[in-house]
Amino acid sequence: MDRTKQNNSRNTVYHVLRERLINCVYAPGSRLNEVRLAEEFGVSRTPIREAVGKLEMDGYVKVLPKRGIYVTDVTMKDVFQIFQTRIEIEPLALRLSIPHLNREELRVFREQFTGEDPDLAHAFRVDTAMHLFLIDHCGNNYIINMMHKLFDDNTRVVLATKQDQTKIHRAREEHLAILDALLEGRGAEECAELMRRHLETCRQAAVSFFYNSQSSAQVPSASDYLSNALRGIEGKY
Repeated sequence: MDRTKQNNSRNTVYHVLRERLINCVYAPGSRLNEVRLAEEFGVSRTPIREAVGKLEMDGYVKVLPKRGIYVTDVTMKDVFQIFQTRIEIEPLALRLSIPHLNREELRVFREQFTGEDPDLAHAFRVDTAMHLFLIDHCGNNYIINMMHKLFDDNTRVVLATKQDQTKIHRAREEHLAILDALLEGRGAEECAELMRRHLETCRQAAVSFFYNSQSSAQVPSASDYLSNALRGIEGKY
């Protein structure tokens, strides 16, 4: 295989694995098998290891010596930090984007939120697309690049906690309020405040959903704790 094909193969492995991790094809906490991945992609283990190294830098996997490759868990800290960043940065990005927004394109998004209720997966994609559309017009490449990475992490959090099966990302009225304010040419500060309120509502819903999903996990009984403790004692004597 020549060098160009090798590089293409490495890039393909990395991007495919990254998309699977973002979309929770590989569940958080699960273990990846290097040999099986190499067989699946039809490559040696070297491109897999190189891709895994990049993915570890991205924060999506953790390589544990003598134990293997594990998909990183999604934590409450992730939820807090994602929305902390969004609440601070997206209103700023919106203010910067306003002079560059096309009214017809804004109407396209408005039609998406006023039409028939689509399936939840579609609704989530439209939600994400609208936010990234506004961010991409802000004219600041540092903000754009940072927020695209953050939205990948945001997608992973939503899918990992099954929020896509609820209505928390279908805040149609809030999306419409933002779009109408932009279409009507209201002040930048008013539009930014509408975005901030929308994101605060999303943050509260996400934190609540994540907390409830964690709290609903089955807690071991007293007998389970005792049997585990006694098992440890028995192993010493």
